[in-house]
Amino acid sequence: MVENDPTTDRKLSGVSRRRFLQATGAAGAAMGVAGCLGDDFDGIEISADDQIADVEDVIQESLWDAGLDEDIEIRILPGDFETDSRLADYQSALDAGRGSPDIFMMDSGWAMPFIIREQVLNLENELSDDTLDYVKNDYLPATVDTASDPETGDLHGLPFFPDYPMMNYRKDLVEEAGYDPEGEDWSTTPMSWQEFAEVVEDVWEYHGGPDGDYDYGFTTQAQAYEGLSCCTFNETMTSFGGAYFGDHENLFGPTGDRPVTVDDEPMYETIRMMRSFMYGPDADDAHPDYPQISNSDLVEFGEEEARGPFTGGNAIFMRNWPYIIPIHADEGEGEIGTMPLPYGVEEGESEYEGAGGPSHALGGWMLTVNPNSDATDDAVQVLEAFANESVMLTVFEEQGNLPPDPEVLANADPDAVGAMGPHLDTLAFVGENSVPRPVTDLWPEQSSLIYQEVHDAYTGEKTPEDAMADLQGQLEDSEQ
Repeated sequence: MVENDPTTDRKLSGVSRRRFLQATGAAGAAMGVAGCLGDDFDGIEISADDQIADVEDVIQESLWDAGLDEDIEIRILPGDFETDSRLADYQSALDAGRGSPDIFMMDSGWAMPFIIREQVLNLENELSDDTLDYVKNDYLPATVDTASDPETGDLHGLPFFPDYPMMNYRKDLVEEAGYDPEGEDWSTTPMSWQEFAEVVEDVWEYHGGPDGDYDYGFTTQAQAYEGLSCCTFNETMTSFGGAYFGDHENLFGPTGDRPVTVDDEPMYETIRMMRSFMYGPDADDAHPDYPQISNSDLVEFGEEEARGPFTGGNAIFMRNWPYIIPIHADEGEGEIGTMPLPYGVEEGESEYEGAGGPSHALGGWMLTVNPNSDATDDAVQVLEAFANESVMLTVFEEQGNLPPDPEVLANADPDAVGAMGPHLDTLAFVGENSVPRPVTDLWPEQSSLIYQEVHDAYTGEKTPEDAMADLQGQLEDSEQ
């Protein structure tokens, strides 16, 4: 298959590129245009990642269908998949005042400092009133909060997609081991971490255990990076009744006037359980009640490292984001099932409001406009087109990225959204049981402190108690 060459001129002899592609076919156009026009490109560049860039043509067509001027072409630049690397790249570009790219796809976890410093375009007077009303009234409120100035309420980013993790599993392997996921309603009935670990151990052992055909009973993300502090540790310790800053009403501040609550038993329990999963229940600082269901590779795993063994047929269960579902449908072995993440304590058993019960980290990305761009008007038009239900459904079907308008997901036809169709019930459940990260202007600094200390505890460089005591002091200092 010939990939579309992004170095395509916006017009071809007075004919829009869309009509040209319709007349000649995308592959032929890509070859012809690439040969004739060289590197000229005067469209809108969007910095995203490889996954989004892979479906550039489909997204372009969808944007045109949504009313984008057919003379406006997009080019999606494949940035680093790791969110920390993307942050550094964007910081460098904006600090230097570079005009390219025109649009940044920013992680909701670290966009806030850019918003507060006004390094991205204020959309309040740029987007149409209809689009602003739609975003502020119908989008998932937490995604709008993370894209808005906390003092003025002005919108600086268009939520592109929220993200909720799920537990993915090889349905065929689970059923071979004697379980009935459909009969037991795994798709919307969360297990406790204890029950989950015992199920994984049993299925893994049925298929030979660590010496059999599958190196991992379970994979997740536990490397020292943003995804640990914002997401996997955040959701797991929350499910055990823990919290970074007490009641969840404190998640968004005010900083300096909220308790730090990390030196606490739910944090220790989470770390001990993870150490047991990786090193076994007899290891130092491991939880004696949980079996080993993976290995120490997890401390080096981000999203793609966790996905690789699962897609490649070398893992049975995996915690990850919905983007993996279309990939598995195309490349993976066996049938995939999904279920909510397990919980540590029942909802209501925590001393902190909002903690306890099944918890799923609320991630997500937004689209922000580079104020240094020479084409901000066109870039805003692109954002207007993205705020369209049909575009959201296209992105959902092609990439597994959830619509920012919950009603779009609720009304989606399972038969019309490809590989995502069988998982709509699970997605709806986890979306209703999600936990945001504490996004403030201090979060980028605090996130780094958290993931370093948690990672040190996971690897055994520190005991859970020492790591959390150190983190307690560091976070208290950062809040001053």
